[in-house]
Amino acid sequence: MSINHPTEEELELTGLHGSSELDASLPDADKEITAFDRLVEKAGQLCAWLVLVAMLISVYEVIARYLFNSPTIWAHETTIFLVAAIFALGGPYALARNRHIQINILHDMLPRNMQKWLRLLNLLIGIGFCIAIGYAAWVLSYNATHTPTGDWRLQTSGSSWDSPLPAYTKIIILLSIVLMAMQLLVRLGAFFRRKP
Repeated sequence: MSINHPTEEELELTGLHGSSELDASLPDADKEITAFDRLVEKAGQLCAWLVLVAMLISVYEVIARYLFNSPTIWAHETTIFLVAAIFALGGPYALARNRHIQINILHDMLPRNMQKWLRLLNLLIGIGFCIAIGYAAWVLSYNATHTPTGDWRLQTSGSSWDSPLPAYTKIIILLSIVLMAMQLLVRLGAFFRRKP
């Protein structure tokens, strides 16, 4: 069953934009969506075009290889990079839309005041997860952008093209985790500002 939420224009016409009447009609998960989440969602919609770019590069490679017997040295690595970037950026996008995997059986069985504290616990665990995995991503991206002596350099693929795309992939993973942590922190602030 899907719920159609009112658009911004409909909210303006009804006078419910930003009102507590609207908050009361939304599911709890959708009440958590912030302006920052909406910005991330818009950016995610732009990044979705990377899927088309990856597909076009793959089609180009197939045509070049099998019709003209002239394979490229860059298409495979570029496609892998684009797909990895799309995958990494999918985390903040799914969080922004509250479309990540959620098991609500325990949440729905609790009374309203306990549900509020469970949402707070969920936010804190999410922030803790981002800190832990963010540290691992920081180590990976640092090692991909610095030599053991600390000099700047980009890790390359080691292929005949020898592109720096592996380093960029690790940087994008780190940035997506930082973005998710920021989203959760903004939601945490909104949690404490929200009226009970």
